[in-house]
Amino acid sequence: MKRFNKMDVAALVIWLLPLAYLLYVFPALPDTVPVHFGIRGTPDRYGSKNESLIGPLILMGMSCLVYFLFKFLPAIDPKKLVKYGDSTFQKIGLGIVLLMAVLSIGITVATVDKSFRIDKVILPAIGLFFAFMGNLMHSIKPNYFAGLRTPWTLEDPDNWRATHRLAGKLWFAGGLILTALVLLLPVTISLIAFMSVMFVIIIIPVIYSYRYFKSHHPNKTEE
Repeated sequence: MKRFNKMDVAALVIWLLPLAYLLYVFPALPDTVPVHFGIRGTPDRYGSKNESLIGPLILMGMSCLVYFLFKFLPAIDPKKLVKYGDSTFQKIGLGIVLLMAVLSIGITVATVDKSFRIDKVILPAIGLFFAFMGNLMHSIKPNYFAGLRTPWTLEDPDNWRATHRLAGKLWFAGGLILTALVLLLPVTISLIAFMSVMFVIIIIPVIYSYRYFKSHHPNKTEE
């Protein structure tokens, strides 16, 4: 059993913040509140204030499960490769807890203030998370749980390292660009730009992984 460390303390504090804020504002909520938001960040369905608890609590539950999964990956990794980069995986878990906390607080704020644009929180938060992941990409060791797990990266450790070095640069720069675009551009244009950049920074490393495989294992591609 792993010991409770400083990163666990940080994760616990961040995890509790959305719940604390939700409990603080809950008594003052009206009986009918927004409970669902459309792609433009505006409310498109209303319900009872008790129903407003569902979204944040689901996000909290998901972040808790994911954090513990990443913390204890070495114990369930069949090839025991994760143990060589377990601190990186715990950082990823902490980043996910922070992302989920921001999304949960954003949902609660939008429930309290109907004029609040939730897309101006969710999309920048996702962009910054991509930048955060890009900064960690080079540290992710080959594994079955996190990273760019293409058939070619899983087959070859050198392919894994080369692909993740490229992805790290793309995700870091792309994440910052995503954040700036959604904050500065009108909603419709920012959504198109967001999806376009997301597609590019995800598909390019996959293509690179395949091309790396073809160039370094020409005999296998001919079989």
